[in-house]
Amino acid sequence: MRYDLIIFDNDGVLVDSEPISNRLLAGYLTELGHPTSYEDSLRDYMGGAMHRVHDLVWERTGRRLPEDFDDVFHGRVFAAFERELEPVPGAVGVLEKLAADGVAYCVASSGSHERIRVGHRKAGLDRWFDDGRIFSSQDVGRGKPAPDLFLHAAARMGVAPERCAVVEDSPLGVQAAVAAGMDVYGFTAMTSAGKLAGATRLFGDMGELADLLVR
Repeated sequence: MRYDLIIFDNDGVLVDSEPISNRLLAGYLTELGHPTSYEDSLRDYMGGAMHRVHDLVWERTGRRLPEDFDDVFHGRVFAAFERELEPVPGAVGVLEKLAADGVAYCVASSGSHERIRVGHRKAGLDRWFDDGRIFSSQDVGRGKPAPDLFLHAAARMGVAPERCAVVEDSPLGVQAAVAAGMDVYGFTAMTSAGKLAGATRLFGDMGELADLLVR
């Protein structure tokens, strides 16, 4: 193995949540008078923390989102997760391989701790991630594309940044990993290769990842 720690993004990398959450985010913003398409949501918000939604709406319109925006949105997302959420195909196999080989891994997500746990439970990934392997943008001052979250995860796991590989599917996440001085493997299942420029390697099938990490 070329790395001492594999850091996974969560949404779109471990759990197939991006289509669900971006569909709901676009719909809710539109309800509130901020017309947003699904494609708009993917472009502007995929991979970012919730404060990015608030910041961009304020920047573009001069209007604040409702105080209960996050609670209402997450309520809708969690209900949809219960109905629809599945693990990303191939993710379980990668985790099994890392565990069998004794390679450290963790998740570092822009989502809240609650969102990570709800998604993992529904997708059957909770057995792979104890408390010490879960890191959220809630744990740091700045979310992606700042490097803070990835650097925090590496420090807590006791691994130098240059010995880490990040698995990401969003431009914001790739930017954050590069800024952290880490190799980053860009997953192109939902994001075109051109939008993940800067990634160390690109791949389109999660089943390929374990072999790529040792080459």
